[in-house]
Amino acid sequence: MKTLLESMAHGCARCMYCDDSRGTDIDHFQPLKLAPLRAFTWDNHLLACSFCNSNLKRDQYPVDAAGDCLLVDPTVDDPADHLYLLLRCGEYDSYSKKGEHTIRVFGLNRPDLVRGRRDAFCLACSKPRDWHNLRQAGDAEAGRLAQALFDSPFVDVVHAMHRLDPRRAEFVVGTHTLPALEHWQSVYGG
Repeated sequence: MKTLLESMAHGCARCMYCDDSRGTDIDHFQPLKLAPLRAFTWDNHLLACSFCNSNLKRDQYPVDAAGDCLLVDPTVDDPADHLYLLLRCGEYDSYSKKGEHTIRVFGLNRPDLVRGRRDAFCLACSKPRDWHNLRQAGDAEAGRLAQALFDSPFVDVVHAMHRLDPRRAEFVVGTHTLPALEHWQSVYGG
């Protein structure tokens, strides 16, 4: 099962929650303590790092009054519907109650993750400029550079840059990165 989950994860089999550490554990999204029969349900298994799985989430599974889960479930939810990343500061904020609970339960704004996302943002501004120059020169290395960026930790930063509102993009990424970002978005979706 772990091999299959790793093959479905992006890049180097990152944790489905923090996107930083390597996924080393199989987490039961709905804890077995609450739903023992879900031990055999495929979509209840997610790749997680031991810190997120064992130190933070453990058996937490907040629900609303109707019994619906208040965590973003990456097997059915688009995290971008509930969470948004403040790129320059590296912190997450929420659009919804699911987003709020997800940030809290998984500690998504803990200092090591915030620092990592800020560093990833610096690289995610620089690498598309390099990629843009290589593409314009017709260098095949551009594709490898793009793949390395998609495989890197904190790929959520790259995806948040894809979703930047064009009216705010220059303010967020700066004038030197904007042409490369626009080209990147035209190739990889924006």
